[in-house]
Amino acid sequence: MVAAGFPACPSVLADRSLRKHLFVKPGQRKYGKMETMEINNHKIDFIIKSLSNYLQGKDIPLRLSLVSFFSRGHLLIEDLPGLGKTTLAIGIARSLGLTFGRIQCTSDLLPTDITGLSIYNKSAGEFEFHPGPIFNNIVLCDEINRATPKTQSALLEAMGEKQVTIEGKTYKLPRLFSVIATQNPVEQFGTFPLPESQLDRFMMKIGIGYPSRDAEKEILKLGSKREELYTIEPVMNKEEVARIHADIEKNVYVSDKILDYALAIIEATRNNEYFTAGLSTRGALTLISTAKANAYFHSRDFVIPEDIKELSGYTIPHRVLFKEEYEALDKKEIVKSLIEAIPTPA
Repeated sequence: MVAAGFPACPSVLADRSLRKHLFVKPGQRKYGKMETMEINNHKIDFIIKSLSNYLQGKDIPLRLSLVSFFSRGHLLIEDLPGLGKTTLAIGIARSLGLTFGRIQCTSDLLPTDITGLSIYNKSAGEFEFHPGPIFNNIVLCDEINRATPKTQSALLEAMGEKQVTIEGKTYKLPRLFSVIATQNPVEQFGTFPLPESQLDRFMMKIGIGYPSRDAEKEILKLGSKREELYTIEPVMNKEEVARIHADIEKNVYVSDKILDYALAIIEATRNNEYFTAGLSTRGALTLISTAKANAYFHSRDFVIPEDIKELSGYTIPHRVLFKEEYEALDKKEIVKSLIEAIPTPA
């Protein structure tokens, strides 16, 4: 089910009772926890449906991207050029009412092109700091693996600590901050593979994939809609986004059985014949935080094993190091087989 309608949005359902709740003025009515969750989920579903007009048949990548964002994480999208990676990032930022910055990575990009730098103001007689694109809520690093390792490293502190240190001074980034990075397959010319420390900072790694025949026919018929993305009305605002973040973090319950199940998966990645290194502690935290967001997206205030299983193909493979003889195998399938061998708690 999608949302019941929002200002400046074309789709309105017949569910007038839900629409009445969505347009209620702040303070006019108090909602229960489950009622608030349901309303927020309608909004999230509406975002996915409306952005599907620009990314035909890509509901799954859109949903995964929102799970990553509401888990307070960063997203890595690996795919061929021209499949909609940039469109996805712009659409999410616009729909959530957040500021958007874009970094087009090239081999001559400098770290200060990302973080910003101080420029001498002759009239004031002092240096003034000019913030770079990293100071936005959602930052798109387009073709991140075309930047040199030195420039890539400029993102490490920002992604890990939500701050940047420039010329000895530390600047805090926005409270709502997420990096959406795109990368071309490493086989392509002019790419620099991301180091393991950087890959581990991405909560999820996904792909877009080619559209279906029918979807691509529709795209060819109507042409590109990229420009329209910049004019769509937000479905949420910063305050609503922050409340959902807090709601997921504080009000979605994770039982000891689920924690033990997650620990069993973590141990399986660290002790098996396929990997030289398993999940880090940061990766372990990712399993839980994404599972909580996934539960919330399913209108539940508790995590079940399927929340972890459903996302394991996107949260684990890029974080583990495969032995050389297994590099050519399907990494998602290996992770899936490891998890299937672990007993699911009742």
